[in-house]
Amino acid sequence: MINIRHPAVKVRLYPTIEQQVILAQHFGLSSWWWNYALNLCIETYKETGKGLTKVALNKFLPKQKK
Repeated sequence: MINIRHPAVKVRLYPTIEQQVILAQHFGLSSWWWNYALNLCIETYKETGKGLTKVALNKFLPKQKK
């Protein structure tokens, strides 16, 4: 097997205050969704012995947006 190395690129962002607020909201929401989906997977596995697929989890997202 050939091991191909990809060069790393470091980028530094300097967001405005407004952009910082938006980024914080997005990061907070992403964290909340991850924890919600993880808990849903755990509870479903405890009840049924089967996990949830990505497709099944994505079906819950529109309900949570409302």
